[in-house]
Amino acid sequence: MFSSFVIHFFLISLPLFSVCCLSASHAPNTKPHPFILPIKKDPATNLFYTSVGVGTPRHNFDLTIDLAGENLWYDCNTHYNSSSYRPIACGSKQCPDVGCVGCNGPFKPGCTNNTCPANTVNPLAKFLFGGGLAKDFIFIVQQKVSGLLSSCIDTDRFPSFTDNETPLDGLPKNSRGIVGFSKSQHALPIQLASANKLPSKFSLCLPSLNHQGFTNLLVGTGKHPLGISKFLQTTPLIVNPISTGPRSVEGVASNEYFIDVKAVKIDGHVVNLKPSLLSIDKNGNGGTKISTMSPFTELQTSVYKPFLRDFLKKASERRLKKVAAVAPFEACFDSTRIGNSATGLVVPTIDLVLQGGAKWSIHGANSMVMAKENVACLAFVDGGTEPVMSFVKASIVIGGYQLQDNHLVFDVASSKLSFSSSLLLHNATCSHS
Repeated sequence: MFSSFVIHFFLISLPLFSVCCLSASHAPNTKPHPFILPIKKDPATNLFYTSVGVGTPRHNFDLTIDLAGENLWYDCNTHYNSSSYRPIACGSKQCPDVGCVGCNGPFKPGCTNNTCPANTVNPLAKFLFGGGLAKDFIFIVQQKVSGLLSSCIDTDRFPSFTDNETPLDGLPKNSRGIVGFSKSQHALPIQLASANKLPSKFSLCLPSLNHQGFTNLLVGTGKHPLGISKFLQTTPLIVNPISTGPRSVEGVASNEYFIDVKAVKIDGHVVNLKPSLLSIDKNGNGGTKISTMSPFTELQTSVYKPFLRDFLKKASERRLKKVAAVAPFEACFDSTRIGNSATGLVVPTIDLVLQGGAKWSIHGANSMVMAKENVACLAFVDGGTEPVMSFVKASIVIGGYQLQDNHLVFDVASSKLSFSSSLLLHNATCSHS
């Protein structure tokens, strides 16, 4: 049964969208209210997706949420068309001098000539796929927004020459593309902020169950659901000066979200880590980033080993019974021997100590995953060895499982992240049935 806090949490958000729609339709000069998108979790991939409408007639797409994604792109296969689709011409004001793309036809959305190229990236695919930049109507729930830039890819064209690899590989089965929430000027939150003359700011609350959660995009006013403000801590968003991700650009800073972790604690004990691993070096390696495309938090091997050792030591002190590992997890325990609390299984608490003194606490609901019946595993994985050559790699990648039931506010304009830690501490969640 949900607490009154959770009920208010959503009842306040949803009427805001109703006001938003009326304001946008009938009083364009009034101050805009939040755009609200539903979020669902895919149990097969542990990724998160939302639904938007595109084009004329409206086509509804489930799109995977990528905090590192640079734009909104979708699958405009041979069955898709839109009379309002307008490709952005090469050399135009909206297209910097970055080349040009074309197509042999038949011409349609996703197959046009003299078109500005777009970074249509799926970090889970084995290949990079090209697409064209275009304008079309985007529907945020029932609100129709014009003038936004997006991209589409005709996935039916790829299997013939990429060994059956497609741009949708690794995404939830129903997902037909990606909606990017990064700091890129083409990311959906940044575009909505610019179009409505608002600060670039959005909040994110990922559900832990396969139920609907929510995200407020670009509220601009700094408002939060009732009661949430007093739980928020704030830390700076730091800039990685080196481009990261599958498509790196020399001399361009990363559009991903990095925070400055000063120390990692387990039950109050500081994990002995090389200080250099927690900071970003001159080549862009190291540091801590936040990702919705990594299902579980990934720690570079040199961070993972001492972290795992210390967690096992603290687990032993609590008399947790270790059992055989279940891939990809290494530290697994008999869940029948672990107590339960409001914040999940009672296991050692993990704290990320951040710049400015803020502390992100990770309790059992976000640190342990039920890998099979009666077996709970530490939901942190070995992210591999140190980077080689020009490949940029963060030391810590905070994944989606650790973000669940945490209220996050990405204030891009002010370069700040506000976070609640687990809402379960306050008898609230990001999920509702």
